[in-house]
Amino acid sequence: MTGDPQSVSAAGVTVRCDGEEVITARDRALAENLGIAARIAGKDAGLWGPEAAAEASVRLGWLDCATVSRPLVAEIEELRAALRARSVDHVVLAGMGGSSLAPEVIAATYGVELTTLDTTDPGQVAAALADRIDRTVLVVSSKSGGTLETDSHRRAFEQAFRDAGIDPVERIVVVTDPGSPLHRLADDAGYRVFEADPNVGGRYSALTAFGLVPTGLTGVPIAELLDAAEGVAATLAGDYGNAALALGAALGGYGTQGHDKVVIADGGSGIKGFGDWAEQLIAESTGKSGRGLLPVVVASPDSPGFDTTPDTHLVTIGAEPPVVGTAVDGALGAQFLAWEFATAVAGRLLAIDPFNQPNVQESKDNTKAVLEAAKDGPLPTGEPLFADGPIEVHAGEGTDLGDAKDVAGVIDALLAAVPATGYLAVMAYLDRVKDAAAADIRDRLAARMAHPVTFGWGPRFLHSTGQFHKGGPPVGVFLQITGAVAKDLDIPGQPFSFGRLQLAQALGDLQALQGRSRPVVRLHLTDRAAGIASLLGAAGR
Repeated sequence: MTGDPQSVSAAGVTVRCDGEEVITARDRALAENLGIAARIAGKDAGLWGPEAAAEASVRLGWLDCATVSRPLVAEIEELRAALRARSVDHVVLAGMGGSSLAPEVIAATYGVELTTLDTTDPGQVAAALADRIDRTVLVVSSKSGGTLETDSHRRAFEQAFRDAGIDPVERIVVVTDPGSPLHRLADDAGYRVFEADPNVGGRYSALTAFGLVPTGLTGVPIAELLDAAEGVAATLAGDYGNAALALGAALGGYGTQGHDKVVIADGGSGIKGFGDWAEQLIAESTGKSGRGLLPVVVASPDSPGFDTTPDTHLVTIGAEPPVVGTAVDGALGAQFLAWEFATAVAGRLLAIDPFNQPNVQESKDNTKAVLEAAKDGPLPTGEPLFADGPIEVHAGEGTDLGDAKDVAGVIDALLAAVPATGYLAVMAYLDRVKDAAAADIRDRLAARMAHPVTFGWGPRFLHSTGQFHKGGPPVGVFLQITGAVAKDLDIPGQPFSFGRLQLAQALGDLQALQGRSRPVVRLHLTDRAAGIASLLGAAGR
């Protein structure tokens, strides 16, 4: 513990709170929960209530990851050397949510190349298939072993390897839980398998095989991540000098005081994309039972749209603290473990189970139902209310667009529909690489609102903020963006293509939101490039 009442430092992680309200909320939470850190560190599954005990009892293995994962380092480095000896140096990761977000942050931060497939967009998948297949190793990561998107990627790459005269056994590595359907398939096929710890949930798996295998194969010195986390692990049981506890108390304590929108911005940390990882951790862990913390990922503390709202909590990653808010500084491996612990603390303060995700399955089930009901016919997209150039407008039942006759009017109506403590979520089922400009809509809309705006790429957000959208406070307004597919891509062995799956996922989630009477609009871009340009123009007026 430092002598500064605003700051707590331990094992290379510093958490600094600035602003009287934040500090008061943090300190009150700490004073009212003495001993909570020791109970979490001791794996007390009853800490989050009797209903959460069964889940928590098999979800606290992440506390030991810094040591338990250590033997993986030599195995991964040995495999990397063997692959490099055969000139296989292009790593593609097929995974969703907890299986892909941490590896993406690690690779970007260390400046190594990792192609991440967490999409069903046919253009994005096709681009990955066409990129250096002769030098590619595919890491197929799925905790459950049944993730539809990841299974589809595996099927496509198996076919691509065979078409190139390559035995998939030589190029596919699997990360999954023991005994999962994917584990059984991999055993039958002869693929190399790294078993994950079944006592670690997906979003808490950054320092397990899910985070380490793909990044270790790229050449990241993964032992450094474990070294940094090990120092933090030694501090987690204490009430004092525990930076992770202080962060959890700030998040949960300030959140219970009405500051339940956690704006995550980089403050010069050197860590790339950390907010996207933290977004899933916080949203999927806390967004349930009608409450929770909504993460709002922005580029910097200067990004527009949240500084005027009374319900936000600005958290910067890096040494520079905000005027009012919290700053978290430390090495990447240490940050992973500190945020995981902090989220468990926040779950206790919010009185929720931070280890389940009861509403994630709903959209998956809806997707399956949409595909099965349509069979070989068209998907139930419905007729648009109207078209504005390259954009078709579809409104959810009960969504009031007033007298809007163009996309600009639709956006005006959506902004007006956000309640006093609400938020607007933009969900884009597009190509995250080719259609990257679509993400600019967040800042354009945020500059016009006194409410937070989030942006997520579909379907990856379904494994992240999708839980909060359906399980969190019913104050969201939703803008979904879909796009015409110029060239579709078949999924070997499946009766549907990637393009059909992508649209079914969008429609399935739309149904889930409509079923909760959430205001929702789907804008379909009949020409993606022209549609994005038109949409950005309408958003920025």
